[in-house]
Amino acid sequence: MPRRTWVAFVPNFGTPLLVALLCSACLYGQEQRPVVGVAGISHESASFNPAKTRLEDFGDRASGRELEFLKEAELANTTVSGYVAGAKQYGLDLRPLVVAGASPKGPVTDDAFNTLAERILTGLKKMPKLDGVLLALHGAMVVESYPSGDLELVRRVRQTVGAKLPVIVTHDFHANVDPEISNYCDVLITYKENPHIDPKERGVQAAKIMAGMISGKVKPVQAIVKPPMMYNIVFQHTRTPPLKPIVDESRRLEQNPKILAVSVSGGYQYADVPQMGPSVIVVTDNDKDLAQTEAKRLSDMLWATRDQIRLNLPDAAQAVRQAMASDKAPVVLIDMGDNIGGGSSGDSTFLLEELLKQKAQGWVMVIADREAVKTAFEAGIGKTVEMNVGGKTDNLHGRPVLVRGRVKSMHEGKYTETEIRHGGGRYYNMGHTAVIEVEGSTRELPNLLLVTTARSSPNSLHQLISNGVYPTRQKIIVVKGAIAPRAAYEPIAGLMLGVDTPGVTAVNPARFPYKHVRRPLFGLD
Repeated sequence: MPRRTWVAFVPNFGTPLLVALLCSACLYGQEQRPVVGVAGISHESASFNPAKTRLEDFGDRASGRELEFLKEAELANTTVSGYVAGAKQYGLDLRPLVVAGASPKGPVTDDAFNTLAERILTGLKKMPKLDGVLLALHGAMVVESYPSGDLELVRRVRQTVGAKLPVIVTHDFHANVDPEISNYCDVLITYKENPHIDPKERGVQAAKIMAGMISGKVKPVQAIVKPPMMYNIVFQHTRTPPLKPIVDESRRLEQNPKILAVSVSGGYQYADVPQMGPSVIVVTDNDKDLAQTEAKRLSDMLWATRDQIRLNLPDAAQAVRQAMASDKAPVVLIDMGDNIGGGSSGDSTFLLEELLKQKAQGWVMVIADREAVKTAFEAGIGKTVEMNVGGKTDNLHGRPVLVRGRVKSMHEGKYTETEIRHGGGRYYNMGHTAVIEVEGSTRELPNLLLVTTARSSPNSLHQLISNGVYPTRQKIIVVKGAIAPRAAYEPIAGLMLGVDTPGVTAVNPARFPYKHVRRPLFGLD
């Protein structure tokens, strides 16, 4: 139960002390809010990306700037934003510790993981009062020594705080959930939506359950069931079949007062780990049989969609031809082999090569290429440039392509997303960015290549608009993603077309040498 803080008035202490006491909400008879630690290490790790994710790749948004971090979270739509909103609604006092994240890439090094994990554990040990822990994790973090870094972190947190303290974990929709995690956390919740437009909603849900646990009003039990399948990312759009009816059912089940949370995660197919694949998690109020029954039923619903999830996508050459012939502008070509949000390089050139080869007009594309940015900035606005672009990170994403054109504009590369888009983020930074007007452009149909210093997932139209490019005026738009760009681009697209391109996030699993996943798995075998 929350402790009461009693404040007595003592003469001669003076006004400053009394004001300090009032500002601390330590009024006579007022209950002190339960203290909940907030922490997390978020990473989506692509096993087939040779570039390891190191400590310097992580940014810790909370340590040393806790109040500023909470204020920023209020403005965004992330999971932590939901924790903050839920804390206000349900009377929790949040204490941020380490909240670190890195852009998707190869597996996390042991050094990075152990360093960040130890900072979280040290922070938990130092807290004089702790009533619960909220952990914002991704669910698909692979560490050199741990197939599931998320499981290992939750295990260490449980070992640190003891068996009785409430621990609630939130995961991304692409989590590869290891059922063993239920031994170390009381509740696991994953995003329902892909594109991820509900992280804040899930954070509020977690805070509500936390408040109920601390007050003794609920006693969560959970069941986790995994169907033996790989649910290809091509079919992980939750606003359309085959997943929509299952997601709708998860929401309907939560209307039952005995059911606290229902999660259906699609899994992350680029992690070569035993628990790769979809999961169903049902959390009930002290009804284990109900949790198990409903989790199994939803898992069976996933399994029953097998005939609806077979690949049939055009390659780069076919996709460009279809886009050029279409009268449904703009046509959005989704470069799935170079899905930045899935851990790829952001410099694949297969579609760029075809756009130039087939003399397409009215296209726009973004490529991460630090050298190209430098060349453009050195040339200056209005100057002609000739340079090799893309294909420089590795040998998986095509070869550098010779581009001739004019430097149209140069930018800082920062922008703000005010709408709820994939992931709920608000502030983005691509680094210095140059817009190149490529040969073959006309005033009505410009061919525009944005070269950026850093990889940036195309979750927002402002990636283009902030650089003076208006998506609705282009005939063809290339985005490097899978499902994530749909939240931003579906409202303006005449046609969206997934492309089966090579790369570290290629959607065809036959391109990868899986060694550690459990077998057999539908969609892989």
